[in-house]
Amino acid sequence: MPTLDPNQLETLVVIAEEGTFDAAARRLHITPSAVSQRIRALERAAGQVLVRRTTPCTPTRAGEPLIRHGRQLRLLLAEAAATLNDGDEPGESAGDAVVDLSVVVNADTLATWFRPVLEEVATWERTALRITVEDQGYSADALRRGEVLAAVTSEPKPVQGCTVEPLGRLRYTPGAAPALIERHRKGRGIDWGAIPMIVFNEKDHLQDEVLATHGATRPPVVHRVPSSHDFHEAIRRGLGWGMLLDAQAESDLESGATIRLPGARPIDVQLFWQRWRLDSIALDDLSETVRRAARSQLRRTVQARPPG
Repeated sequence: MPTLDPNQLETLVVIAEEGTFDAAARRLHITPSAVSQRIRALERAAGQVLVRRTTPCTPTRAGEPLIRHGRQLRLLLAEAAATLNDGDEPGESAGDAVVDLSVVVNADTLATWFRPVLEEVATWERTALRITVEDQGYSADALRRGEVLAAVTSEPKPVQGCTVEPLGRLRYTPGAAPALIERHRKGRGIDWGAIPMIVFNEKDHLQDEVLATHGATRPPVVHRVPSSHDFHEAIRRGLGWGMLLDAQAESDLESGATIRLPGARPIDVQLFWQRWRLDSIALDDLSETVRRAARSQLRRTVQARPPG
């Protein structure tokens, strides 16, 4: 493949981020025609279509690795510029180079143990943390597509071009409001086929794992509450049963505001940190910050349970 133009790669990345050629043009301060010319030139060099001209625009399979390389190049150039700015003479402008650190995490991680990471990054000069929220079972896909630099994921197999390391375990306990459990008692247990259930979104299958251990499938009433805080609150208010995250629900379980479902066991989800294999000081610093937060707040790592 011929040498790729950095400006063309950056234009491809911005189109993926903004969704349209017009929006990319506004962000890059060039005309939409110039954006189109850059992409056509890049596609000629690659010999393949790289962007689907849909609304929003999306990269093709051939475009995804180029977006990944474009983001890598962006990070390295920004770090280099920031390093040069650090050496400015007194009175000289420090420039506007900003290092973008894009990561994907699951909602429960962001609501709990990841918060010390936010505090640490807040002290870093000219660094922007860009967080995408995705279920831990799907977050590695964002790495494959080149959308992020790193991911908190339940995927133990490294994505091509990435390194992987275990972080620890999140524990979830099946719980509900006492009144809801009383209304759905069946002998000494629970009528699993009737008691209403809450899921975070369509990708949330933790509750289904509990049902499977009791030989049951989803009940007729399944609520969807796509917010970690509000998911917990919905359980407390009796909307349905769901998987309580230890860090959020410990006081409720102690006070009796929510109680464990009879006969149901907790589920541990093993989390991993995957990041690009890239010589980047900023990405190294972020990885170390994530490790410290995980060590202080997650349960000790054990062998990952098979995906299910």
